[in-house]
Amino acid sequence: MLFDFADTSSKDVYKLLVATIGPRPIAWVTTQDTDGTVNAAPFSFFNAMSGNPPIIAFGIGGRAPGDVKDTGGNIRRTGEFVVNLCSYALAEPMNVTAIDFPRGVDELKQAGLTTAPSKHIKVPRIAEAPVAMECERLVIVDVGTDRAVVLGKVLAIYVQDDCVLDAERCYIDTPKLDLIGRMHGAGWYSRVTDRFEMPRIDLNEWVMK
Repeated sequence: MLFDFADTSSKDVYKLLVATIGPRPIAWVTTQDTDGTVNAAPFSFFNAMSGNPPIIAFGIGGRAPGDVKDTGGNIRRTGEFVVNLCSYALAEPMNVTAIDFPRGVDELKQAGLTTAPSKHIKVPRIAEAPVAMECERLVIVDVGTDRAVVLGKVLAIYVQDDCVLDAERCYIDTPKLDLIGRMHGAGWYSRVTDRFEMPRIDLNEWVMK
């Protein structure tokens, strides 16, 4: 069945996208306002866009026209943010930080989480997160009255010590990170515990048909 977005409501377009694109990794973003207030919020329109330079991107939907939430405003003002990744063990605390608390409420405190300092930026990371990427704003693309896509350059990445297999070779025990992804509907998520291996095919090994 064809769904033509030319005559599909934005609500239904969103439903189709999130029902078919998954699992989507979660950017659990911490930012800091100019007064030092730390904000934390999860976003599931997220992924890595480039390895060299290391670029990530995530999308923010606002609460009202012209508003891209505290996260977007903080990044516009400071140019800094941290993308923390969420493990299965942290799923419930992450969900708490998704609550639409009023401005000024410490989401991390409400979720029982703590922060740790970053090396290159003022914004702290979530101390409990198995992975955290310190980022500086590359560009913010406004894609609607209340939507924006943030591109950031990764300056450093923290990986939980017991998930590092070989620091010199940058080998990470990815399954041990036990990351979760966003699925369809209002509350569905996925774990990365069900995997299969399929090596890439070399052209020289392929028999042309």
